[in-house]
Amino acid sequence: MQRLARAIAQSPASAGLLFAHLVGIVQARRRLRRGALRLRRMSVNADPQELSKFSELAHRWWDEHGEFKPLHAINPLRLDWIDAIAPLRGCRVLDVGCGGGILAESMARRGAHVLGIDLASKPLKVAQLHALEVGVQNLEYREVSAEALASERAGPFDTVTCMEMLEHVPDPASVVHACAALARPGGRLFFSTIHRSAKAFVYAIVGAEHVLKLLPKGTHEYAKFIRPSELAHWCRDAGLEVLELKGMQYNPVTGRYWLSGDTSVNYLVACMKPQ
Repeated sequence: MQRLARAIAQSPASAGLLFAHLVGIVQARRRLRRGALRLRRMSVNADPQELSKFSELAHRWWDEHGEFKPLHAINPLRLDWIDAIAPLRGCRVLDVGCGGGILAESMARRGAHVLGIDLASKPLKVAQLHALEVGVQNLEYREVSAEALASERAGPFDTVTCMEMLEHVPDPASVVHACAALARPGGRLFFSTIHRSAKAFVYAIVGAEHVLKLLPKGTHEYAKFIRPSELAHWCRDAGLEVLELKGMQYNPVTGRYWLSGDTSVNYLVACMKPQ
């Protein structure tokens, strides 16, 4: 600014040239920032090891007594919870991180028009094949990230679900923001994940993976677990209103799952995108 003031005092013509030079610098910096933002958006928010891990088990996805038995067991519970808050029949639903299609297919059976998306190609193929075998209608799958889909068509879905997925990606906040962009104003969004707590480490890793062997060893990493306060912050930062927070509990003796107010291990969050 001092250089500009001196130039104005000495020569209006040179002042004009200097001002144009400064404007050019500002515009170049803006272009660089926009380019960096586009690069971040283009980068895939996925962990190759996580994709490989679930791809290797893809052929077992619909085995109700195999590695994905817990997902089959909790599916009626989470399906009823979603349907009670946002009735599914006739709605356009997006299932982010759909894997082999357990939740996506059950929502389609409730009368929703469902798009399931994932970045693991083998589970997606299993999901597509299973849907064909059982004849489920109103259901399609795509190999695309939530961020990429949001850049294609923001805001077309009445309901967006992202269940048991956030703890498996490098940037879960980015997924939450993409989900928010994909929901229509007034739409409902549902997330579920695992609390980063000592109790969750004991129950979800030591207990579920090593003692009870409900899940394959290495399914989860404690450092990737997410506190409810963190998820709620990401939701509000994405412009969402948090409607409900529920915990999910399990009795290893009876094999029963139920929803409760205890969010110290597994929990679910329901949100709304304001009108």
